[in-house]
Amino acid sequence: MRLTSRLGQIRSEVKAFIVDRVSLSHVRASAAHLLDTVFPPHRLDASDETASPEALMGAGLSAAAWSGIRFLDRDGCAMCARPFEGGLFLGSGALCSECTEKPFPFRQTRAACLYDEASKGVILGFKHADRLDMAPMLTRWLERAGADLIRESDIVMPVPLHPFRLIQRRYNQAAELARPVARRLNRTYLGDVLKRTRHTNQVGKGAQARWDSVRGAFRVSARGRKHIAGKSVVLIDDVFTTGATLRACTEALLMAGAVRVDVCVLARAVRH
Repeated sequence: MRLTSRLGQIRSEVKAFIVDRVSLSHVRASAAHLLDTVFPPHRLDASDETASPEALMGAGLSAAAWSGIRFLDRDGCAMCARPFEGGLFLGSGALCSECTEKPFPFRQTRAACLYDEASKGVILGFKHADRLDMAPMLTRWLERAGADLIRESDIVMPVPLHPFRLIQRRYNQAAELARPVARRLNRTYLGDVLKRTRHTNQVGKGAQARWDSVRGAFRVSARGRKHIAGKSVVLIDDVFTTGATLRACTEALLMAGAVRVDVCVLARAVRH
């Protein structure tokens, strides 16, 4: 396990060196492709019973980085997982003021940690820097946060990427979390029935602009409807920011006949 993790770290360091030092884009792309051939993206198997839970929970993180992660217990809003001001615990089913005024269509949300400076580098590295070697660690975080919701569900599925974005990134980070979690908890994994019908860019947008961007951007395939109808679903994603994408996905699933949708994410972003 240590060797595999170290290979992933070396690969990322070499790729970063290439990006920093090579200016011509076509040369950089060729160099990166060669690197992928010599050091293909590695991942640890989260189902590997020879790896201790402790090792997988913090694999690849320094002691300082690990200690900075603010893991969330179930003491925030039951619907959106937003921590209550001052760290107050108002009860297991308590809702924040925003969810009380405008509820989401999904039932509950579990978030593993707070999205802040400590967790941001870990999650963005996994999402954008080929750090698939971190998937087992992050999978354990997600499982710790949402195992109860997942065990209560029939289906686990990731928030999908648009095909163009998938080609660009080469993998869907949400799928790399959802697949092993479903396997470990013995749930059905469906990774190709919820479709993103248009590319959306959410970076830098406020809540209303994000919703305007993703409204109607998801649908369940005709083939997938028979698998969704009458079933409960857990949606997996990396970060819950405003909830616009998760709202749009949930609406598509409910329209396809799902009886209930819950959400599990790695991190909950909080805007002050």
